[in-house]
Amino acid sequence: MSNAVVSFFSRRRFRPTLWPTLGLIVLLVATISLGNWQRHRAAEKEAMREHLERAGRAPAMELPATVDDPSALRFRSVRVVGEYDATRQILIDNKVQAGHVGYHIVAPFKLANDRYVLVDRGWVAQGTRRSQLPETPPPSGTVVVEGRINMPPARYLEFGSRNDAGILWQNLDIERIAKATGLPLLPFVIEQTGDAHDGLVRDWPPPDLGIEQHRSYMLQWYAMAALGCVLWLVLNWRVEGPVDESASR
Repeated sequence: MSNAVVSFFSRRRFRPTLWPTLGLIVLLVATISLGNWQRHRAAEKEAMREHLERAGRAPAMELPATVDDPSALRFRSVRVVGEYDATRQILIDNKVQAGHVGYHIVAPFKLANDRYVLVDRGWVAQGTRRSQLPETPPPSGTVVVEGRINMPPARYLEFGSRNDAGILWQNLDIERIAKATGLPLLPFVIEQTGDAHDGLVRDWPPPDLGIEQHRSYMLQWYAMAALGCVLWLVLNWRVEGPVDESASR
């Protein structure tokens, strides 16, 4: 060990003081708690992702007579038989597919016992003019629809005045659509899968649950706790006595 290093440590003593130590304790409690919370949230969402993936791999099921917990059916493959209500079909505006703007085509689907469910039939590109809306009528008569169950976002942005009666809607809000149409809609939507030879695009990506974001925040909080410890150690090494310049020569 060089004389300079020996001189550095010989003139310093580790003497922690009260207030910096209390500050470190508060910092560690806060940052580690926040880091643990982010870690738990990442684990919860990882488990949710695995559940949704298992639900998506399960064989198609018949829609139960009663649905007490719609969230438990999310991403389950389903097969329904009934008729489309073409007169109440709507377009969900500003939907992007592969960088192109268009619409989601959503139509009420009449099931047995006079129940209705919204079917998102897929995406279609916007025309050359905004006033030119696509014409994509659903098939008539009794049909079989296969798809996956999903819940629209509970929160969304909406611009301008609401239009709760026309064909063009900004967001898929089941409660508002049920009120506007007067139909007893089930509290979920069926996203149709497969090729129905109608020109619609049916590409339903998995949800972004934000797992990596939680992990990133977790690492940031733990890093802040580690930095606090390093600063506390450095600041509590104190110089004692006069500096001997000859010791470093």
